[in-house]
Amino acid sequence: MNMRHTAILLAATWLCAHAQVFTLTKDQMIQYTAKNPHPRSEEGRPIVPDWLLEKVKGLSAEEVFGVLPGAGYRNQYEGNFRLLHPGRKLVGRAVTAQFMPARPDVADVAEAAAKAKGLGRNPNQRVIDMLRPGDVIVVDLFGKVENGTFVGDNLATAIYAASKTGFVIDGSIRDLEGIYPIEMAGYFRGVHPSAIGNVMLTGVNIPVRIGNATVMPGDVVLGDREGVYFIPPHLVEEVVNKAEETHIHDEWTKAKFMTGKYKSSELYPTPSDPALKQEYEEYKRKKLGR
Repeated sequence: MNMRHTAILLAATWLCAHAQVFTLTKDQMIQYTAKNPHPRSEEGRPIVPDWLLEKVKGLSAEEVFGVLPGAGYRNQYEGNFRLLHPGRKLVGRAVTAQFMPARPDVADVAEAAAKAKGLGRNPNQRVIDMLRPGDVIVVDLFGKVENGTFVGDNLATAIYAASKTGFVIDGSIRDLEGIYPIEMAGYFRGVHPSAIGNVMLTGVNIPVRIGNATVMPGDVVLGDREGVYFIPPHLVEEVVNKAEETHIHDEWTKAKFMTGKYKSSELYPTPSDPALKQEYEEYKRKKLGR
């Protein structure tokens, strides 16, 4: 681990232990993500390996939907975002942050503790300073637009420089003209010229709500043109494997349709002719290397 990552971990520890902002302890993180089969960070967050994240980049929301609800995870997708770059996918490991409407007697305690420890003046920057390569910052700002602007162009640049991924903000951004040229993926509810305000940071790396989805630290974030899926780490490999078969099925089916010889009901969702079905099964076995 290099010096920069060590400094980030120390900052994260100070933030969680001394600034009165709720977080999961390492033991709690392990308890609440007990099914995680992958390595963990020093604070216990699941770290799905890079090679799996590369495979996730080839997925669509529909392919994830084909696995998660059947496994009991029905609240992992959220749409209705504005997209910074619709053609750019977002894939990475969730770092979660929760904001609430400001309440002085609560906010004053957290801000005084943060100041005493020499942490950044702004709560949003404290979370951004924790990011590592491959992280995706996932921010619950309860849909706030005016004064719900988590980043402008400078802090968006800081996010991209640290993570090389992007952001999911259930709130807003500002300085869109300055953010747009950054080649990052971004999901947000709106844009407003105001600065972030009248809110307080209440949680870091805890379960958060993003619209209809519940997000845990370490979830794999998959954003495409439709919306964002938050995949529990223990299901990522199953989703990827299932999607590989789906890709093969779709490739074969579309190629058959393009010959102009078949009606849709003859091929989809499965071939009605036993000979075609056998042809498909042989095609799939070859593609899967079986």
